[in-house]
Amino acid sequence: MQEENGRKPLQVTTGPGDDVLMDVRHLKTYYPVLGGIMRRRVGWVKAVDDVSFAIRRGETLGLVGESGCGKTTIGRSIIRLLKPLAGEVIFEGKNILDLPRDEMKRTRKDLQIIFQDPYGSLNPRMPVGDIIGEGLMVHGMKNRKEREEIVQYFLSVVGLRKEYVRRYPHEFSGGQRQRIGIARALALRPKFVVGDEPVSALDVSIQSQVLNLLKDLQQEFGLTYLFTAHDLSVVEYISDRVGVMYLGKMVELATAEELYANPRMPYTQALLSAIPIPDPSVKKQRIVLQGDVPSPINPPSGCPFRTRCWLAQEVCSAETPPLREVAPSHWAACHFA
Repeated sequence: MQEENGRKPLQVTTGPGDDVLMDVRHLKTYYPVLGGIMRRRVGWVKAVDDVSFAIRRGETLGLVGESGCGKTTIGRSIIRLLKPLAGEVIFEGKNILDLPRDEMKRTRKDLQIIFQDPYGSLNPRMPVGDIIGEGLMVHGMKNRKEREEIVQYFLSVVGLRKEYVRRYPHEFSGGQRQRIGIARALALRPKFVVGDEPVSALDVSIQSQVLNLLKDLQQEFGLTYLFTAHDLSVVEYISDRVGVMYLGKMVELATAEELYANPRMPYTQALLSAIPIPDPSVKKQRIVLQGDVPSPINPPSGCPFRTRCWLAQEVCSAETPPLREVAPSHWAACHFA
């Protein structure tokens, strides 16, 4: 890979033969902080700060971390719902951040998202058939009968009745609404889908149904997922690999099995210690982090986790640890990993 600005793009995969669908390189997405009478920019919220990773075709990459760590911003940035400040997003060999409007519109058919809120993400004034078929019409399918056939097909695919096309969102439960959101995302036959905490607003029993549905659809349609969630058990169940985010940075990345069995980053160890074990006879030592998450407007120097880390030493404040391979296919951003 060519060096750019003195840095080699970081492609975190498992080997040279990997079929990479999405390659994210040094992504930065900042939000401006406005102040004063003139509302001028006085700083930046560093929501995503120099994050690199790659996703192979057909796999699920899970992202976990505390609220505000940048998970959602990454998902929306790589499909251009948000405009990154810097970096590259290479999708099938093209940097989609540089694509002109017309070409990006064609590419959007392959990039879809399932939103977190099954209530706010569906237009209450539109029937389900129009909600799911809207993308088809935008991309040139003017034949209403043809659109309805596709809409009814994907309603049946997600486990809903075909006659629901004339109903409105308020007539459905939360789990049914999320299935409608999944059908909308799949209607254009995408290759890459961002799941922005798609089960966090659902009851536990409904979560399992939706997760199993997502896994079945991945096999049936050859989908590639970026899946974000707070629930570590959910991420472990659905993900092939898991990335851990903290204060806008990727601090650990490994296969789900390896990460949960052998976490190298202290922050990951603290997160995993919070997973409850459904056996009262098993005693588990909980790692309780001290202090609050630092402000993303003015993050700490060096390692962003050093202000809460029990292993922190002088080098942690002086140098930012790179995301390095500490074991085969296991990457961690820690001087002591």
